[in-house]
Amino acid sequence: MGQTLSGYVTGRLLQAIPLIFVVMTINFILIHSAPGDPIHLLIGEGGAASEELIEQTRAEFGLDRPLHVQFVSYLGNVLQLNLGFSLRYRQDVFDLIMSRLPASLLLMGTAFVVSSIAGILLGLYAGTRKDTIADRIAVILSILGYSMPVFFLGLIMLSVFSIQLGWFPAQGMYDIRNPQTGWGLVKDVAHHLVLPVITYSAFQLALIFRVTRVKMQQVMTEDFIITARAKGVSDRRVVFRHAVPNTLLPIVTILGLNLEWLLAGSVLTETVFAWPGLGRLMFDAVSARDFPLLMGLFMVISSFVIIVNLLTDVLYRAIDPRVSFR
Repeated sequence: MGQTLSGYVTGRLLQAIPLIFVVMTINFILIHSAPGDPIHLLIGEGGAASEELIEQTRAEFGLDRPLHVQFVSYLGNVLQLNLGFSLRYRQDVFDLIMSRLPASLLLMGTAFVVSSIAGILLGLYAGTRKDTIADRIAVILSILGYSMPVFFLGLIMLSVFSIQLGWFPAQGMYDIRNPQTGWGLVKDVAHHLVLPVITYSAFQLALIFRVTRVKMQQVMTEDFIITARAKGVSDRRVVFRHAVPNTLLPIVTILGLNLEWLLAGSVLTETVFAWPGLGRLMFDAVSARDFPLLMGLFMVISSFVIIVNLLTDVLYRAIDPRVSFR
């Protein structure tokens, strides 16, 4: 027997608690098992720092204590919403992540909307025109978008549209040499956003297109579609009233997976285009072996993935009442 929506959400949130604990444990072990000493990176590896300064700095950040003591301390701080203090930036980790989050959400949200709308519309169009020239061209382009690495596509976009043609800026979120305000700032950010969004959404667009196209082609051969056409129902009504609703569940699944990947997979795109978001922040944290910042970022990303999975399951029930909460 199915649960109510509130009971299902409460149960999933309770299940997320041990899951987050496991993720935190694995992240802590992996990060602290990596070779190298973050203190040397923090104060320099040239040998000028005295051993006393090194030990003092290590004690300042609590890195001189046993790992199990550090882990217990970290868990206690997380329960108080204290993600620690960044070794590189000398800032509170939570505040640092929140300051970079809007840039990532802008890039991620724009790429998600563009890839979702374009992928679904192209998939529906190609799915109703099987084996036509338009269908085959769309399939070829989707294979290119699906198989091309993000960093390679980003470098191509930079080389062609920024360096050679000069149509778009190469890096950053806005022009720091000529700062704008108001509507000018909006246009400046939008201008900088074009190339990262195209690069970021290419893979998702191709994936959504392929799933939508295949599912649409399957639905168009079902008996209820054939019956509707035999009754004289117009093609437009057949597609949007009968076929499209039956393709939504797999599309919602892919959209949920894409939304998870967008935040977790932003490192390459934001690094190539120097976009000041969480992906670039993670790259800098890895380079500096900034333990607190890395664990804070992994915590935020893990929580985001859990929430997206929950919302995806709730959408299943909203789209198809036959799906029960279990």
